[in-house]
Amino acid sequence: MDLDALAALVPDGAQLALVPDNSLSPGAFARALVRRGVRDLRLIGVPVCGYATDLLIGAGCVAEIETSAVTLGEAGMAPRFTAALAAGRLRVVDATCPAMHTRLQAAEKGVPFMPLRGVLGSDLVAHRPDWKIIDNPFQSPGAGGGDPILLLPALAPELAAFHAAMADEEGNVWVGRRRELATLAHASQQSLVTVERRVPGNMLDDERLAPGVISGVYVTAIAVAEHGAWPIGLLDEYGYDAAHIALYAKLARTEAGFAEYCARFVNAPGDPSVTILAAE
Repeated sequence: MDLDALAALVPDGAQLALVPDNSLSPGAFARALVRRGVRDLRLIGVPVCGYATDLLIGAGCVAEIETSAVTLGEAGMAPRFTAALAAGRLRVVDATCPAMHTRLQAAEKGVPFMPLRGVLGSDLVAHRPDWKIIDNPFQSPGAGGGDPILLLPALAPELAAFHAAMADEEGNVWVGRRRELATLAHASQQSLVTVERRVPGNMLDDERLAPGVISGVYVTAIAVAEHGAWPIGLLDEYGYDAAHIALYAKLARTEAGFAEYCARFVNAPGDPSVTILAAE
């Protein structure tokens, strides 16, 4: 389907998992959601969030977010996230990167929870009543307890969205080295994927490509969106547009600046990445 049709599959109030800027971030998909005017999204950062998330928050599309961080990396803090949090317009559920990955792994394996140690001793546990601490049931006999372990509930997002290099005729998508996206797709109830291009055949039949493929069994719908990760980079396809992210960070510091950014790069017909990257 086309990009707008893919975005239409995300209803108001949906739980949507998004990947960070160092993964395969779906920039074009996020801009399509803004144009559509989706509201009250419950975002999940896998495990942190970046440009796409900040854009959705600035456009008023997000009601709450569970994540370990929202950041623009070298460009600094995510300005619209920071402003929404300060104004009380956004509910934030704090987490850690290992916790987010562990919960997705539990859903991927079809078990109700998985254990984790690293968070023990932090204040975070006190603010997460859904996380449980028990004594290790496998400690040595006669140890007398005192070996706590944290149990995290499985997380199966309603929707996951990411951008990949290519999809084949069978609906398989190639994510290369970003194998954490396989865990996300396996754990999620539905996966919405944008790709640079479609290719013939079945990539699972190619020994060189198969290790980087997510089976179409776990992919709900696909849209071709050229340069769909922009301004974030995509594997070896194209690089991170640091100048554009710096421009976004500068403009998005204010409501007026963010509105200007959207007018120039989000709301206009078509996607700006195609024109900008072609010119480069």
